[in-house]
Formats: sequence, C-alpha cells, structure tokens
Amino acid sequence: MPLALYALAIGGFAIGLTEFVIMGLLPEVAADFAVSETAAGYFISGYALSVALGAIVLTAALTRVDRKKALLGLMILFIIGNLLSALAPDYTSMMIGRIVAALCHGAFFGIGAVVASQLVAPTKKAAAISIMFAGLTIANVMGVPLGTLLGQAAGWRSTFWAITIMGVLSFAAIALLVPARIGADVARHPDGLRGEFRIFRNPQVWLSIGITVLGYGGMFGGFTYIAFTLTEVSGFAAASVPWLLMVFGAGLFVGNILGGRAADKNLGLTLLVLLGGLSAVLAVFALTAGNQTMTIVSLLLMGGLGFATVPGLQMRVMAHAEQAPTLASAANIAAFNGGNAFGAWIGGLTLAAGLGFTAPLWAGAVVTVAGLVVLLVAVFAPGGEFRRRARVSAGTGTTTTPVLLPSH
Repeated sequence: MPLALYALAIGGFAIGLTEFVIMGLLPEVAADFAVSETAAGYFISGYALSVALGAIVLTAALTRVDRKKALLGLMILFIIGNLLSALAPDYTSMMIGRIVAALCHGAFFGIGAVVASQLVAPTKKAAAISIMFAGLTIANVMGVPLGTLLGQAAGWRSTFWAITIMGVLSFAAIALLVPARIGADVARHPDGLRGEFRIFRNPQVWLSIGITVLGYGGMFGGFTYIAFTLTEVSGFAAASVPWLLMVFGAGLFVGNILGGRAADKNLGLTLLVLLGGLSAVLAVFALTAGNQTMTIVSLLLMGGLGFATVPGLQMRVMAHAEQAPTLASAANIAAFNGGNAFGAWIGGLTLAAGLGFTAPLWAGAVVTVAGLVVLLVAVFAPGGEFRRRARVSAGTGTTTTPVLLPSH
C-alpha cells in the first residue's frame, strides 16, 4: 500500500486519541471539575456533535482547496483545540477546546477517505479506507490505554499535552508523505457546491446515513460509560481499566482490517452480519457483565464487530453519491459522530434514570437493532443492494460486485 495511506493513518491516530482517551479519564476529569459522571460525558457528546457540524461546514468550505493543503489546515485546527484543552481552567473552557479540536475531525476523515480510495486499485478501495481508519484503532489499542495511564499518573492534562505533540507529528507526516495533488481528479458536480448537495435527494444516501447513526451509535452508547461498568459491575480495579481498554482496542484493529476486506467482496451481506452480531454481543455483555471473563470476551467482540462496520458503511454512502463523494464521505463521518452523540446521550439517560451501569449496553443493543432494520429496508428499497449490483466506487474508478449474494 502507498506510504501516503500511512500518513493519513497517523493523522487518524492523533484524532482517534483525542476522541476516545477521554472515556478512560472521565472519573478524573469529573472529579477535577467537580461535575457528575453524566456532565463529564458531555465532553464526549459535545465533541461528537461538533464533528458532525465541522464535517459538513468545513468540507463544503474546502471543496475547491487542494486536498493536501486542506488536510494540513485541518491538523492545525486540531493542534489548537487540544492545546486549549490542556490549558483549560474550568469545565466551559475544556468544552471549548473539545469543540475546536472536533471541528477538524469530520472533514479530515471525509477528505482522507476519498484520497485513500484514489491511491489504490478499484478492488481495494474499502481496504485502503480501512488502513486510514486503522489509525483510530491503533489509538485505541495503544494510545488510549497509555494515555489513560499517563493521565492517572501525571494528571489528565498531561494526556492532552501529549495529544498536542502527536498533532504536530501528524502534520509533519502529511506534509512529507501525501502527494500534493492527490484527489484533484475526484469527480465533482458540474454545477459546483449547490449541485453536490443534490446527492441528499437520493433516499439511499439518507438511509446509509441512518444506518451509520444507529449501527455505530449503538456500539458507542454501550462503550461511552464503560469505565464505570468495568469498575462498578465487573469488579475490576480502576488501575485495570487502561488494560481492558487495550482489549477493546485490539478488537477495533482486527475488526477494521477484516471488515474492509469483507466489504470489498460483499458489501451488503457484510453489513447485515456485522450489525446482527454486534446487537447480540451488546445484549450478552449486559447479561454477563458481572463475570470478568465474559466481560473481557465481550469487550473484544464489541470492538471487533463495531469497528468492522466502518469501512463498509463509508463505502456504501460513497457508492450512492458518485457525483460528490467527498461531501458524502464527510456527511457519513458526521453521521458516525452524530451516532456517538446519540449513543452517549441515550446511555446518559439510562444512568440518570438509575437503571444501573449495564443499562447503556442494553440501550446500545436496541439502537443497533434499529440500525439493522434500516439496513434491511435500504437493501430492499429501489437502488438498494438487493435490487441491483452496487457500483462500489468513489471518484473515477469503479468495481462491480454482487453485494448480497456471495461474490465470485
């Protein structure tokens, strides 16, 4: 694979770290700012909502900018946001830092997914996207546990100082490795930005976004308050949380790679199997969270099945919006993070209602089942995978494969 993909993965690592490490540090952050667990959880949902906003607004603003320059500018915004978080004197200042850092997230992955798909052969597009998103998974395997350990040992602010430094390193990697004009030949609508927004007239684009919000949001809803589930229900010591997060991160990494390969072969069936499996795992986790062995197994499977959906979900929306793949890609990144916010909100409601620390897992299972139902509607609807052979593409190259029947 081209080295430029790994530069994008480094950026994904830095962004993934700032998005996810806060979960392992929620108890410390809540205590420092003297707020409840639910209020601390708003650092997660607030970040996710800002990602959704930035994905559309910044992508639209950068639609005519050279892709490399756009990615570098977004990384500068990321660095500023994390610096603000590291220096935050109070809850409001911390939220502002989280919002600023989040604004670059959606546009970076939206533009980066299209760039990644242009660097490889048409039959490897989902696999290329999975490499870029591998940065997120490595952040969970290594970065989040280590960042949590650092935050517990030296204060949570030290973690955000480390993330700021990672942002600088990511900027340098993109500057050195990403070609200057890559993605310039990506298809754009002849009527400009207004024409590109016409992709939202396609019901399949909205169905894809809905699947992403619900399918990924279900997993995130179960995971947002996982530190409390592990300590209060499973009986693990707080010092064990970083290592347990590493198990979850290992699932993310393996699931992302395997999910990308599977999506290149059979997109629709891959998503159906993964969402069904994720729903079942969340329910089993809720039932067996009091058993430490089952908790470890469930963490691994939840991460694996949850993130295995990401390359396929991204490819699906791009396949149904070939005239504006960058905007569609960014919109789906917004959907991922809208799902994050929705899942965190639902999980927070269950906790506030006094339903216990397994309640977010049950809520996540229900939300994921809803995503599976929307997927079933989509594949049987006009233009869906069951009705036609989907063109799995983004930009200039295409590949045609059966997406519900086994590929040959």
